Amino acid sequence: MSQPVVDIQAYLQVYDQIEQELEGLSDNQLKWKAAPESWSVTEVLAHLVDHSIIVSFRIREILSGSEVRLPVFNQDAWVSGQRANEGDAKDILLAARSLVQYNSLLFNRLTEEEWSKTGINFKGEPVSIAVIVPAFVKHVQGHLAQISRIKQGEQDSRNSISAV
Repeated sequence: MSQPVVDIQAYLQVYDQIEQELEGLSDNQLKWKAAPESWSVTEVLAHLVDHSIIVSFRIREILSGSEVRLPVFNQDAWVSGQRANEGDAKDILLAARSLVQYNSLLFNRLTEEEWSKTGINFKGEPVSIAVIVPAFVKHVQGHLAQISRIKQGEQDSRNSISAV
């Protein structure tokens, strides 16, 4: 087995970064929303689990040799449809970590040839597993910035209420 084509360690560590970002937040802070149509931190976490489920499926579909177009999902409908903000952030984070850990076990078994296997994304473009995994890491890091903005918005909201 050759060395992985992607940095599996970076894939595994994205949730360490999220845990650091969530450190010290209360349940109210985790569920706070700037507006009804905005996502809370808890909803962002649920989206990341949903995204991990989809990415996991896409990778397995590619490995199976399937020629069907890789699935896309309606993220807002998934988050609202499962009433994600009623969930517990710790449980959601545990599920996310479990999926990432399980996928990493698969990644460690892949050959260079398997990393190069491709499927067709929803845009009709070929995409390889070697591209999907780093894109997942980048996606999570983008949501880390979103979590930071939500936290700042919640803090600003509390400060404006206490200033009144």
